[in-house]
Amino acid sequence: MNIQIFGKSKCFDTKKAERFFKERGVKFQRIDLPDKGMSKRELESVIRAVGDIELLVDPKDPDYALWKHSFPAAQFDMLIETPEMLRTPIVRNGQKATVGEASAIWKTWFTEEK
Repeated sequence: MNIQIFGKSKCFDTKKAERFFKERGVKFQRIDLPDKGMSKRELESVIRAVGDIELLVDPKDPDYALWKHSFPAAQFDMLIETPEMLRTPIVRNGQKATVGEASAIWKTWFTEEK
């Protein structure tokens, strides 16, 4: 299992995801979204995994309305340039990814590994 957790330091759900994997003895890489952001390839991979770019955007973000009414290419670029707009945590396991708290899905990753 190759777990990456993209999150924000003050996000309760990010801390919950970290605790979930720590309790199960799974090592993970934590990436601070406001500080490091996501690369284009990482973001593309997550979009493919979750199926819809809109699932990645925090509707409470002040720029959400602007993002919502932008062209698709501009939406993607906004998320690269302003990673604070992303919902957290984004948890990646290879080609799989989740957005937000998804412990039920994370549990399935353990049975798939066996």
